[in-house]
Amino acid sequence: MTPTPTPTPTPGTGACRVTDTLNAWNSGLTSDISITNTGTAAIDGWSLVFTLPGGQTITSGWNATYSPTSGQVTAKNVSYNGAIAPNASVSIGFQATHTGNTGKPTSFTLNGAACTIA
Repeated sequence: MTPTPTPTPTPGTGACRVTDTLNAWNSGLTSDISITNTGTAAIDGWSLVFTLPGGQTITSGWNATYSPTSGQVTAKNVSYNGAIAPNASVSIGFQATHTGNTGKPTSFTLNGAACTIA
């Protein structure tokens, strides 16, 4: 039996790198997220999906809409930042409460494609 070759993934509009800078205090935190388009095509409209660690709940956010406020969250572009050119970045963020767990999400997907975490 001949093994089936594994297709080589090609970079697409979901190719991305995410940097998440967290600042935590007593029962709150802020997360500043930078999304960089590492692909060769522009992105026109985006959704970034990530899972908040247990006990974290988003109370407010900027430069994106967030739904729901805990668990697996989808951040979607707003009217002024939906386009991300190749090698360009968009900055978003949120404020959240926590119950002691100040960890960061362990993975991010942009428009369904996994992102590299910087």
